[in-house]
Amino acid sequence: MRRFSHDGRQLAYSVFGSGERTTILLPGLLLSQRMQFPLARSLAARGHRVVTLDLLGHGESARPKDMTLYSMSQFATQVVALMDHLELEEAVVGGTSLGANVTLEVASLAGDRLRGMIVEMPVLDSALVACAVAFTPMMLAMTAGEPAMRLVQTAARLIPRRMAPDLLNVGLDTLRQDPAPSGAVLQGLFFGRIAPHRTERRTLTAPALVIGHPRDPIHPFSDADCLARELPNGRLLDANSILELRLFPDRLTNEIGAFVDECWAEPVSTARPAARRRLAAS
Repeated sequence: MRRFSHDGRQLAYSVFGSGERTTILLPGLLLSQRMQFPLARSLAARGHRVVTLDLLGHGESARPKDMTLYSMSQFATQVVALMDHLELEEAVVGGTSLGANVTLEVASLAGDRLRGMIVEMPVLDSALVACAVAFTPMMLAMTAGEPAMRLVQTAARLIPRRMAPDLLNVGLDTLRQDPAPSGAVLQGLFFGRIAPHRTERRTLTAPALVIGHPRDPIHPFSDADCLARELPNGRLLDANSILELRLFPDRLTNEIGAFVDECWAEPVSTARPAARRRLAAS
C-alpha cells in the first residue's frame, strides 16, 4: 500500500496493473479500499492500471477527529489530488455508495479530466429518509456511545484476519478502527450536501455506467434509474442484488470491463484538450 500527502495528511492507495489507462476506484462509507480489490484485479487483468484509494477517515488513510474535514466536496478534492500525484491527465473514476457520490462530485469539480464514471449504488433524493434512519443511530453510537463501541472494536480485533473471508474482513476492518474518527466522518457528511443537485447532474457529460439493484432503501433502484436518465451520457446496468458484484461478479465485472475499454477507445494523446491545458497550467 502506498501513500501521498494532501493538505498535510497521508492518504493510502494501492495500484494494480500498469499502463496509461487508469481507473480509480473508491469504497463505500466507512469501508476500506479493500472492498474494491477484486474488481481492481479483474480490470487489471484486462490491461488497465487500477488505483484504489482510502479517502480521509477511511481504511489506512489519516483519520482526524475533526468533522469539518469531511464532506463530499473535500473527498472529491482528494481524488483530484491523487490524479495530480500520479501525474494523470485523465482517468476513469468510480465507486460504490459513498464512492459513487464522490465520483459525481469529481465530475462536478474536474469533469474535463474524466474519461468516464462508474457509479454503483448512488445515494440521491429517494434515499434521504432511509439514510437518516440508518445512519443517525450509527452516528450516535460512535459519538455518544463511544465507550461501548470501543468494546466492539476490541472484540473485532480479536478475530484473526486469516479466519474470516475477504468480504467479512472488509466489514470487520471498519469495526476494528477507532470509532471517534468514524463518528466525525458521519457528522461531517450529515451536515453537508450529499451529491450535486439534479440540475448540475444534467451537465456532467462524461460517459457514465450507473449500477443499481432492487430491494435496498439506502440505495434505491429509482435513484440509479433517475441518475442514468439525468446524465447526458449515462446508461443503466441492473444488478440482481447488492451482493452480486461481490459474490457472483462475472456478469457485472464483464460489463464494467467493457465500459472501461470503451472509455479508453480514443487515444490518450487526442482526448480532451481542455484536460491537457489544465494539467499544463498547474
